[in-house]
Amino acid sequence: DDDDDIPQLSSHALAALQEFYLEQQQREGMKTSQGFNQYSVGSIEEDWQLSQFWYSDETASCLANEAVVAAGKGGRIACVSAPSVYQKLKEQDGKDFSVCILEYDRRFSVYGEEFIFYDYHHPLNLPENLLPHSFDIVIADPPYLSEECLQKTAETIKYLTKGKILLCTGAIMEEQAAKHLGVKICKFIPKHSRNLANEFRCYVNYASGLD
Repeated sequence: DDDDDIPQLSSHALAALQEFYLEQQQREGMKTSQGFNQYSVGSIEEDWQLSQFWYSDETASCLANEAVVAAGKGGRIACVSAPSVYQKLKEQDGKDFSVCILEYDRRFSVYGEEFIFYDYHHPLNLPENLLPHSFDIVIADPPYLSEECLQKTAETIKYLTKGKILLCTGAIMEEQAAKHLGVKICKFIPKHSRNLANEFRCYVNYASGLD
C-alpha cells in the first residue's frame, strides 16, 4: 500500500493538535472582535525561540510609569527589546511623551513608524533619523544573559540616551551591568507572566522610584 510510508498521528496527538488549532482560532477571533486592544501585553505572543518572556501586567505598568516620570513632560522614551513596557506606555495613550520600540521580532512592525528593527549583534546599525542622545530615558531588556549581549546592547543604550538608563536583566548580571552601563540594582523586583528560573532585577543610573 502506497500509504504505508505516510506517518499517522495517534488519536491522542490528533485531538491535541485539533485543540491547539481551535484555541488559536479563538485567540485570533478575540483579536479581531470589537474592543480588542492591540497594545495589551500578550496581544503578540511570546516566542521562546527568540528568548521572549513578557512581564506581568503589574511589572509592565510599574516600569512604564517609572519611564514616564523619569522622561518628564514631553519626554522621549526608547524601549530596547522591552516590548511589554512599550505596550503599557501606548495603553496610557499619553500626550505628554513619545515612545519607540527597538525590536528584533518583526511582528512588532504592526506598530508602524514607532517600530525600529534592531539586532543587538549590530548595536549601532540604526536609522539615520534616530539621533544620538535624543531620548530622555532608555529602557532595555537584553534578550540573553551573556556579557556579549549586554555589552552590545549597552552600546545602543549609550548612543540613544541623554543620560537615564533603566535596565532589566538577571541578578547574575549585576557586576557586568555596573561595568558596562554604570547602573546599580534597585529594590523593585520585576515579575514575568510565566515564572522564570533566573532571578530578574532592575538597574538604574539615576534616583528612581523603584527603590
